[in-house]
Amino acid sequence: MTKLSDAQWQEYETEGHLVLRSLIDPAAVQVLQNRIDAIMLGDADVDYDRMLMQLDSDGGNYAEAGPQTKGHKGATLDYRKIQDLEYDRVFLDVMRHPVFKDACDRVYGSDTTIACNRAMFMNKPAGKGTFLPWHQDRWTNFDRDPLLTVWMALDPATKANGCVRIIPRSHRMGVINPSHASGFLADEQAAVWAPPEKEFYVELEPGDVALLHNHLLHGSNKNHSQQSRRAFSVCYMDAATVDSHGHEYPVVFGEQSLESTAATRTSNK
Repeated sequence: MTKLSDAQWQEYETEGHLVLRSLIDPAAVQVLQNRIDAIMLGDADVDYDRMLMQLDSDGGNYAEAGPQTKGHKGATLDYRKIQDLEYDRVFLDVMRHPVFKDACDRVYGSDTTIACNRAMFMNKPAGKGTFLPWHQDRWTNFDRDPLLTVWMALDPATKANGCVRIIPRSHRMGVINPSHASGFLADEQAAVWAPPEKEFYVELEPGDVALLHNHLLHGSNKNHSQQSRRAFSVCYMDAATVDSHGHEYPVVFGEQSLESTAATRTSNK
């Protein structure tokens, strides 16, 4: 599969999400699983000094998760988040899947250069996993909102192990809490905009992919199972986006894009 059908895109625009079953073949999923485990254990040929890594919380409280800072934090499979994976050749290759290019073309226009806001591993280790409150993926430091996120399952993602939960069609509500720097809802807003009866759990198998509109309300629960919930997530944005903090973002689709051969970094470990 290299392109979405018009019917699939209509579903995405209506619902704010679209599930693509078995988009990534099992052999490729195995490569990604092995690669992220090697990165967590400190065995990968990557530059850990440029890679943001965060350990999971012990009690599942979002506020108690480890610091989101650069650098390896010990050989463990209990990382919650690892960012800057666009600089790893294995993850960069999958980021350039033709279906993702087609989705970017439909969102931003085929002539638009596309950058990566963040390419990250998200994990809920077996029996752990941090609760993620309701939020929209938007940030006040940008002059325009990124609009497309790809979420790829590396393990079975189920209600029991903390799969993504969404409020379908909530992307049509606009920005709900514009004052929050990262788009999180206040408790009283969540009670109004994300009542339990409207929740939908996006359950996926390894290799399944969900396309998500960045304004779609989503979150996730703790992992109450003995199955880890590993996933790879990429937020694609217009490369012309200006960041008030002065950060620059690497181009994925278009001229001056990251090259797979140049993406590997030698580890300092």
